[in-house]
Amino acid sequence: MKIDWLKPLLGHSGPFATVYLDATPSDKAVADRDVANRWRAARKSLAAQGAPDGVLDGMQDSARRPTWEPGLHGRVVIADGTGVLVDRVLYEAPTVDVASWSNVPELLQVVRAADESVELLVVAVDRKGADFTRTGVGGRVYEEYAAPDDEIAKASSTGTKRAKIESRAEDSWERNAAAIAKEVERQVEASAPELVVLTGDTRTVSGVRENMCRPVSETCIDIPGGVRGAPATVGGGPAGGAASGGAFTDRVGEALDSYRERRRERVLAGLRQGLGRDEGAVSSVDDVVAVLSRGQVAELVLADEYGAGNGQVNGRTLWIGPEPTHIASDRASLEALGVREGLEELPAVVALVRAAIAQDAGLTFAPEGSVGAGAGGVTDGVAATLRWVDERTPHEFAAAMSGDDVRLRGERVRG
Repeated sequence: MKIDWLKPLLGHSGPFATVYLDATPSDKAVADRDVANRWRAARKSLAAQGAPDGVLDGMQDSARRPTWEPGLHGRVVIADGTGVLVDRVLYEAPTVDVASWSNVPELLQVVRAADESVELLVVAVDRKGADFTRTGVGGRVYEEYAAPDDEIAKASSTGTKRAKIESRAEDSWERNAAAIAKEVERQVEASAPELVVLTGDTRTVSGVRENMCRPVSETCIDIPGGVRGAPATVGGGPAGGAASGGAFTDRVGEALDSYRERRRERVLAGLRQGLGRDEGAVSSVDDVVAVLSRGQVAELVLADEYGAGNGQVNGRTLWIGPEPTHIASDRASLEALGVREGLEELPAVVALVRAAIAQDAGLTFAPEGSVGAGAGGVTDGVAATLRWVDERTPHEFAAAMSGDDVRLRGERVRG
């Protein structure tokens, strides 16, 4: 899961106001009032914790702005004295609203909810064009596309004239399918969705498929039953037009569930392989800190339990500095690097997530037993896959064979 949308938080020392609200309207007629009441309660809590009126006033417009989403969803708003830093719609409603004013933004519940989101592009086509609905942690964007040829109707007359009209209509269908395919490719390049759902008129779907380039075609799945029209949202993502049936929306939900599992398994398979080979992955807080401090992490992996917790790993805390790679197990280690200003002690998982955000790493939560024995299958329930390795990269086998609780930082132990 990409968490780069949280990067605006970097470089800000806080304190931060974090609000994570259930933005689901209980009744469309009173939706705005529902959200207003939730925000009012959150604001009261933040004020009691010491948040200034200026910060709360700045958050209010974002927190109360309509999302236009009819289904279950949440909203996260994070602000400091400079203004709103993060404002996102998340397709997972919180079980309990969060309102926090502290030196550290409440990230764990937010990224845990975002872990359920999929950057999705739904393309509903017919012979005249296509509707594009993009959905993810950035909210929803809906666009209509009109194909260039409008001579698509076949004639009811007989003879030569009818044959010519039908031939022109057939040609128009083919040209429109090719044009829609090019527009799909353009949209995919612009928004980089994880998954593309193609639905609508059967013949147009087939024509669009035939004209797609291979990389886009490989991210695309066909789900019959959707039609063009105003977008609908189902199960954390759009499911086609307003006239789409329940069976179609159920299939989209199943496709999203399947994709989430595949996405998680790709990361965990890479982690298992890296740990098994003792190359390309590390586990334990100390080893993950070491590779984060060197910008090596491709994906941070946390045990599921930390997604719902307070960031404590066996009571551990970590130290950070002002730069993205300033992370260490203790203050002295950062001071030894010449870092004297902006030092701060944070709960371990919060510090790890912050460092991962700073170096554009992804984040995956590992269900218990999905990698091996223990919490999340790794030491301390914390692990990472790596972009690159060298002689200074921690080695799991060497540490285990040494019998030393302190992870080795040099070459492997040789027999």
